[in-house]
Amino acid sequence: MPSENLRFETLVALKNSPKGKLKYSPDWLEKGEDVLAGCIEVSSLSPLSGQILKRMSPRPLLKTCSLTSCVRDTSPGLSEDAAACGSLPISPRQVSSPSSPPPVSIFTEENEEKKGEEIKEAPVVSPEASVSSTLSISVLSPRATQMAGCIRMCEQKHKARAKMELSLRQEQQERLVATVVNRESEQLKRFEEFMELKQRQDHQSMRDMMEKETQESIGRQEKLREEHRHRMKILNLRLREMEQQRLREAELERQRQVEGRERHRAINAIQEEVLQLNQLLQPRPSTDSALDHAPYITRGNQLCSQVSEVVPASADGQFLSVEDLTVAERALQEMRSLVRGLQEEVTQAAERKKREQEEEEEQKKRQAELKAQQEEQKKNAARSTIEKTKKEGLQTGADESTLKWYNALQDSANQCAQASEDLSKARDTQIKKLKMELQKAATTPVSQIANSSGSPLKEAFEKIDKLLSGRPVTSAGKSVSTSQHPQGLEFVSYRLAEKFVKQGEEEVASNHSAAFPIAAVASGIMEMHPKIGDLILAHLHKKCPYAVPHYPPMERGTSVEDYQRILGYRVDDSKVEGQDSFLKRMSGMIRLYAAIIQMRWPYTGKQGPHPHGLSHGWRWLAQILNMEPIADITATILFDFLEVCGNALMKQYRGQFWKVILLIIEEYFPRIEAVTSTGQMGSVTRLKQFLETSLRTKQIPTPKSELGSAFFRS
Repeated sequence: MPSENLRFETLVALKNSPKGKLKYSPDWLEKGEDVLAGCIEVSSLSPLSGQILKRMSPRPLLKTCSLTSCVRDTSPGLSEDAAACGSLPISPRQVSSPSSPPPVSIFTEENEEKKGEEIKEAPVVSPEASVSSTLSISVLSPRATQMAGCIRMCEQKHKARAKMELSLRQEQQERLVATVVNRESEQLKRFEEFMELKQRQDHQSMRDMMEKETQESIGRQEKLREEHRHRMKILNLRLREMEQQRLREAELERQRQVEGRERHRAINAIQEEVLQLNQLLQPRPSTDSALDHAPYITRGNQLCSQVSEVVPASADGQFLSVEDLTVAERALQEMRSLVRGLQEEVTQAAERKKREQEEEEEQKKRQAELKAQQEEQKKNAARSTIEKTKKEGLQTGADESTLKWYNALQDSANQCAQASEDLSKARDTQIKKLKMELQKAATTPVSQIANSSGSPLKEAFEKIDKLLSGRPVTSAGKSVSTSQHPQGLEFVSYRLAEKFVKQGEEEVASNHSAAFPIAAVASGIMEMHPKIGDLILAHLHKKCPYAVPHYPPMERGTSVEDYQRILGYRVDDSKVEGQDSFLKRMSGMIRLYAAIIQMRWPYTGKQGPHPHGLSHGWRWLAQILNMEPIADITATILFDFLEVCGNALMKQYRGQFWKVILLIIEEYFPRIEAVTSTGQMGSVTRLKQFLETSLRTKQIPTPKSELGSAFFRS
């Protein structure tokens, strides 16, 4: 618009006029000086000129400044649309002055809406202001009046133009909206048609795909039928081949069974001959008493055990291998040679005896006294022979080989005790402390053995094994090792073996289920450290001589109390423990021994037989049956041994074991009843019921507390 282009030029012209260059000082009024002094003509702007300039200017206006007067521009080039300056406050003196011209109002060009808002926002003018305004306008000069009229005409013109443009824009907007609505409705129709076409195409493609899949499924079914027919042919061929293979295997099995039965009959014949030859190795009254039968008897028993270990493999459908039969035949040949050697020695002994008798006859007069002694010895030997004959050959004590083994174990235990005597009886404080730490490290793991799970059992074994191997172990928060003292290993070995036997004497006696975990660790230690095994057996034999088995005779000069200690009784202050307590302790140690001979520690990794296995249990049972029973003791230990170890012996020796059970019932049990008084029949009754039940069912139950492979994996 023209006025918008000239408004800033108008302001610049007013600024450059003489009236616009007046100097102003805020101290003039205080000093009483006239602000408009020196001005020829006074002119003022309208009070609404500030609002007009604020609406016209697109830029933010500065604060309205107060001017005392406006410059009248008389230049001919000034446009009629010149803009006015800001509103100037006029003091009362200036307003009332007749020489002051009225204020001039200058309006800008605005659209109709903004102009209406400005009119609404305009402040209400008081009547006094209206009067003063009227008075001011009335005194305007013709030039100012003409300018105000031009401004109002310009405003009306712009207002009309704004109304016309607004109506045109409204019509244009309505046409545009109608056009957009028509276009969108057409697009919606096209979209619906497109979606309908797309749906028809999808339905058609779905039908095509289903028809295609149907054809493919029919083809796959035909292919599967063909493959099925082909597989049926292959399966029929395989079935025929398997049937032929089964027939061949059945024929081979029949041949194997025939050969096995032949080997079974052969091994039975070999075992019978070995047992008969073993009887020939036993000493007879007619032979020379100077001849030592012990080596022959020991070797004969070993050969019998060797053959007996082979025989169980032929039971329950299992047949001997050719190697086992070869071993049995080799044992038979050795037994024959052993009998021949014994017979030769007997013959030589007889010849020597004959020569000695001839020499004795020659020296009969000179050795009369010696001859009398010999006759007395012969009478005693005859008397003992008669007694043995009455007792059908049963012994009152262990045989010589067993006694030698028993004495050797006791000697080794005594030597170990003497070797560690300095450490055991040390008076030095440090050595005493070391002794207590070693003893605690050895006995604590044994005390912690329980049948809860396999992991604690393995930890106890590893601690004992480390201690015996000389490696340091932690006990009560302290590290201790057998290498800290020269006698540390002997001391620990002796105390450890003593602790194992004590556990059987106390723990197993009161809790039978504790026998197997203690026996498992003990058997592992015996296998890894054979010396400890000998010490365990020595302590066991010392506290329970019936585990040898050995019935110690009362020697001359031995007091009753000492003899009772030898038999295993506890004697404190000349007071012997009761029979029930004694039998309970013996039962615990026999149960521990029976568990040891059948348990095998699963983590040693060593191959070969058990160092003290079932063969020793078979020997113990055989020797018990060759000895005269003792009242109350024999029945108790025999029942405990068979209850713990009977199942293992049954699996190992099969038919031979049942022969022994039958022998006990028919021949040995009446002897037990004969020596048992009426008040001691409890253990005898338990043994009788056990034997009769086992023989009737042909089965000895597995001990309830036996440890299986699952226990060691827990």
